[in-house]
Amino acid sequence: MIPSCDLHSLSIFLSALQCIVIFSVCLLFCFFYSNRSIYQKFREVDLLDKKKTVTALKPGEDRAILLGLGMILASVMMYFVLGITILRSYADSVWTEESVCVVHNATVTADMNCTYNCGSDCWRISKYPCLQVYVSVNNTGRLCRLSHNEETQDASSECFYVPRCQKDSTVMHTMIMNISEHLKVNQQIQCYYDPSQQHEAVLLTRLYDQRVVLHSLLWPSCMITGGALIIVMVKLTQYLSRLCEEIGKIKR
Repeated sequence: MIPSCDLHSLSIFLSALQCIVIFSVCLLFCFFYSNRSIYQKFREVDLLDKKKTVTALKPGEDRAILLGLGMILASVMMYFVLGITILRSYADSVWTEESVCVVHNATVTADMNCTYNCGSDCWRISKYPCLQVYVSVNNTGRLCRLSHNEETQDASSECFYVPRCQKDSTVMHTMIMNISEHLKVNQQIQCYYDPSQQHEAVLLTRLYDQRVVLHSLLWPSCMITGGALIIVMVKLTQYLSRLCEEIGKIKR
């Protein structure tokens, strides 16, 4: 198993989602305990314009409307966060075509320097072996250098994988050697390449593929759908209540 390189991006994404949830809860709290809700103002205007008697809204209906609006607002904010993080990275990636790659060579070329945090304002240097992997892409027949994902490609244009820098360099050395042995045993692997052939490197995995994008969009989509359904159900209940009242007046 090759460790993931996107822990930093995921931590930023999770922190942003936590901020959204906290903001949404505070927003709903302010709405629930305000002296005069926005919906009540709209209701009064509607009563004055139509000039007819309607059933008084229950406090639970007001809160349900505000809950639906809060869910929709939170979903919009989550879409915005996803748009500037996952969706942007997915759209900017040029490695979109999937193919089968055959490993031709996997060798350790040199030791690379990295820095790790040893305390407050303390940084020290450690070393990790640079593993270079060359593969041939079946769809194009080209011999290309293999990188783990987009982050590895941006961090190092020569090494297949950049581990998290640690004080103990032997741990990183063992990790790289295990990856090398795994690639030598499993020579046929799935890879992603640039169909325009502007980039010579190919990727073993994409940082955000279609499965990750669809899964990240699932929850805000469910939330915005649930908020809309709450509002529709409350409005339908109010309509049926007014209809029953009018029918009752006609029968009298």
